[in-house]
Amino acid sequence: MWLAMKPFLHFLVFLFVGFKSADPQSIVENLPGYDGTLPFKLETGYIGVGENDEVQLFYYFVESENDPARDPLLIWLSGGPGCSALTGFFYETGPLGFDFEKFDGSLPSLVLNPYSWTKVANIIFLDYPVGAGFSYSKSTRGYSSSDTSSTQHNYTFLRKWLLAHPEFIMNRLYVSGDSYGGKIVPMLALEIAKGNEAGLEPIISLKGYTVGNPVTNEDEDINERIPYAHRLALISDKQFERARISCKGEYVNPDPNNVECLFALYIINQCTKFVNHYQILNLICKEIQTLPEGGSRIFLPSLVDDPIGFLSLSSQNEPPCHEHTYLASNVWANDETVREALHIREGTVPDWTRCNKSLSYEYDIKSVVEYHQNLSDRGFQALVYSGDHDISVPYIATLKWIRKLNVSMYDEWRAWTVDGQVAGYTELYKSKIKEAYLMFATVKGGGHTAPEYKPRECLEMMRRWLSLFPL
Repeated sequence: MWLAMKPFLHFLVFLFVGFKSADPQSIVENLPGYDGTLPFKLETGYIGVGENDEVQLFYYFVESENDPARDPLLIWLSGGPGCSALTGFFYETGPLGFDFEKFDGSLPSLVLNPYSWTKVANIIFLDYPVGAGFSYSKSTRGYSSSDTSSTQHNYTFLRKWLLAHPEFIMNRLYVSGDSYGGKIVPMLALEIAKGNEAGLEPIISLKGYTVGNPVTNEDEDINERIPYAHRLALISDKQFERARISCKGEYVNPDPNNVECLFALYIINQCTKFVNHYQILNLICKEIQTLPEGGSRIFLPSLVDDPIGFLSLSSQNEPPCHEHTYLASNVWANDETVREALHIREGTVPDWTRCNKSLSYEYDIKSVVEYHQNLSDRGFQALVYSGDHDISVPYIATLKWIRKLNVSMYDEWRAWTVDGQVAGYTELYKSKIKEAYLMFATVKGGGHTAPEYKPRECLEMMRRWLSLFPL
């Protein structure tokens, strides 16, 4: 029956909504830095979205290394906004990584990631919004984007991609991402759900979504950083109580006339300004250049990914900084042989950066809590996980909005283990409307992008969740 449907599905590519066919896909068998033929199927390409397809979104698609026909399909949304899909591909959930020990500033060597999520799923890594990674616009006007417009672009992209890949239309789909991508994930998932309800083709087999250390409501996420710092012994009981009482528990945009509150926040900042907000156990890198915009080390920075985006090197007498590893991606993605292998269109992105800080981007959705509620009410499954050593979006901020949803506790706080060792803690919530579950999990020792710090544990977490096993 499935084979009989294929000609009809191919016909849909030309029939619906005036869609133009996606660019011919390019299969990439070899990549500079990797010795030999890639042991997995990698496809790259562009798909046009927006008015007259002026926005060209670039993607990397990796087929599951297990059973592509039956395994679920994930679309991965990196954070930022403006961080390239290569962030997820190389540093988090993708099949390759850099050989950092041998990296000397020249073209880095690539190594296989034994904990890639492609062990259990097909994954589309999408460069979004326009201006991120290798995605570009044919016009200057097209570079303006926002939460809502990029969500619509992502939805159009996914529909076109599936029409061009009809063999994956029936695969279970999960929208996935972390950090600021965790804000766009529920927006895209709800857009897909509404499109299905309206009968828009193709009907997408959306089953749920996953978000890690997700931006949800910027002000409320940031507000929990001080209580989190107190829990982690970064500030004293006295300092916390002074701030809590004088600021009345509101630490974001304090009253400029409230001198006692401002002083309490200043003292806290003095204690925490040299703590790495993305993994509190990691070092702060010495910088060669000045910090880019948004890279201040104050305790309440804006929720922007990659604040350490400058080139920085530690001396030979100092331990290496985690952020130094990001330099390898800049060297690799700007190499001409790499661009040729990836089939990047010449002249479209002169200088690739891992996280583009110069986007013309409007943050037009303040909170996505209602999106999570709408998805729960519609019966979609959710996995929400948090690296528990992240201050930027602390796990207590995530738990706070989860407990505001119309859900009931189904399984109370307990440890989950990998190979007999505690990997984190978990709670399970059940929707009061539909037979849907939201699983929350901490990843012990994980930072802001948990798979980057705890890859083995995160793969096992995802494997169990996709298989409907408890953690």
